[in-house]
Amino acid sequence: MMEPFMPQLVYIEPQALEYPLGRELKEKFEKMGIEIRQTTSHNQVRNIPGDNEQQQYRNAKSTLVVGVRKTLKFEQSKPSAEYAIPLATGCMGHCHYCYLQTTMGDKPYIRTYVNLEDIFEQATKYMEERIPEITRFEAACTSDIVGIDHLTHSLKKTIEFIGQTDFGRLRFVTKYHHVDHLLDAKHNGRTRFRFSLNSNYVIKNFEPGTSPFEKRIEAAGKVAKANYPLGFILAPLYRHEGWEEGYLELFEKLKQTLPEEATHDLTFELIQHRFTKTAKRIIEKRYPKTKLQMNEDDRKYKWGKYGRGKYVYKTDEADELKQIIESYIHTYFPQAKIEYFT
Repeated sequence: MMEPFMPQLVYIEPQALEYPLGRELKEKFEKMGIEIRQTTSHNQVRNIPGDNEQQQYRNAKSTLVVGVRKTLKFEQSKPSAEYAIPLATGCMGHCHYCYLQTTMGDKPYIRTYVNLEDIFEQATKYMEERIPEITRFEAACTSDIVGIDHLTHSLKKTIEFIGQTDFGRLRFVTKYHHVDHLLDAKHNGRTRFRFSLNSNYVIKNFEPGTSPFEKRIEAAGKVAKANYPLGFILAPLYRHEGWEEGYLELFEKLKQTLPEEATHDLTFELIQHRFTKTAKRIIEKRYPKTKLQMNEDDRKYKWGKYGRGKYVYKTDEADELKQIIESYIHTYFPQAKIEYFT
């Protein structure tokens, strides 16, 4: 049984204590006997303990910085949403392939922002600018927000905030099953709760520190029963030995678990495994024993925006992957919407 995340070390920015959530978290961690240090700003977080870079990286992943979000200009989050709503950054998971390894660089600690009132006020402005269009916010661009929400309840407050709007929608994705406190949130159908799922092989071998296969599916069943619109991101779709059976098992389990009424409005996002040269270098350094296949000769180079590209499966392999996964979706969930395959 995987326990919910608990930081081993907490840094608090002094400004965070001007907000109710900042004070509440300080008190909570003091009661738990967790070490708390002060920091003027998250950029000043130094001296993460550890004898070498590997250990410091692991310890950083169990370090939480409680701070204030100063820049209230939201990043764009196309194609899935208009904006990323900034509640947290960083993740406690150790997924070998994760793109956050390159973007978070040498500061993989987790940050949570306590000035929710400011963030909601800014979100309201963005919504007002776009009326009568719907404005969608993505809450998990740079973190697995569900993974820390049992401590902060920021996501729960955001779900209820969006639930009261006419023109706002919220979406996020998680690899964690710690969802019980979110089941009674007044979401009013305006939040799409998505789970990142994969074959058992991928979860076991490449996603340490996240919830197991069965637990995620079970949590998806609970969320469906709480009447949230539901979605799944299957990423990275990975051609391991026996992958066809591995993904078939996933759809069979989902079909057994989800209540019938939840299957009328399901979304699937399909993302094949990809890597960049930089990511490969970081992954091999951080997880030297990884079984993740990253041989450039077996892949196709796909140019991206800004002149940077990535390695994806060769066209015939990608086509086969797409066709088989989509056939499973059509078989088990004929009414589901496949948003994209990339």
